[in-house]
Amino acid sequence: MASDRIFGLVTLFVALAYIASATQIQTSFLSDPVGPKAFPIMIGAVAAICALVMILKPDPDPDWPVMRTWGALAIAVIVLICYAYALKPLGFVIPTAFAAGILSYQISPRPKPALASGIGLSVGLFILFKFVLGLGLVAFPKGWF
Repeated sequence: MASDRIFGLVTLFVALAYIASATQIQTSFLSDPVGPKAFPIMIGAVAAICALVMILKPDPDPDWPVMRTWGALAIAVIVLICYAYALKPLGFVIPTAFAAGILSYQISPRPKPALASGIGLSVGLFILFKFVLGLGLVAFPKGWF
């Protein structure tokens, strides 16, 4: 019960800091009517509401994950941090394939489906982001193709 309230309080502070930092986003004169601040502020507001629910109505008997789950979460965080650092030098497709494959393997430890999902997600997301949404992504490192 106390752990839910402590976690809710920490989440509330993080959400409020996130909202405060979202209000500092600079807008250009060619932005849409909603602006770039709206989405981060909505995410922060939802996180703050969830935090308040955890503070005001905590679980009376929370179940903490076993150590194996903590290890899997640590691996996922490390993979995502490495992914963020690898995007710029390696392009989009290669780091996304590795990250999606490793995370897929954590969900279901079968190598072939994890490899297929990693490759499929990286290529599919690249096509979606580059050609459908028009983002300026680089597929591979410069000089590969």
